[in-house]
Amino acid sequence: MIDLKKKCWREKVTAEITVAHMLQFARELGTSIDAAEAATFLNEHGRAQAVWTHMMQAGEEFLKSSLAERTRFHKNATAVTRSVMPHSPLPHKNTRPSETTSVLYQ
Repeated sequence: MIDLKKKCWREKVTAEITVAHMLQFARELGTSIDAAEAATFLNEHGRAQAVWTHMMQAGEEFLKSSLAERTRFHKNATAVTRSVMPHSPLPHKNTRPSETTSVLYQ
């Protein structure tokens, strides 16, 4: 059962890079910029759109990897369960989903 009152429950995930993040990144790199420069840098040459695209692609790969791991775990658990259970005389329909294409982020 899903507890919708939990703060960690999400219907969607929003990730963002803010000017404050940009200022921190600059400090980590040993450079100094102000908020206006950081905002300009983030928004010039399509950089903000590129960051968004990279974040979406990284998120997609992470989630696919997590689902694949979960699927492997469930398949292994099912195989162990089936090996100790008697064979069912009823035929089972193959319900394997077809391959899907990746989402194109633009």
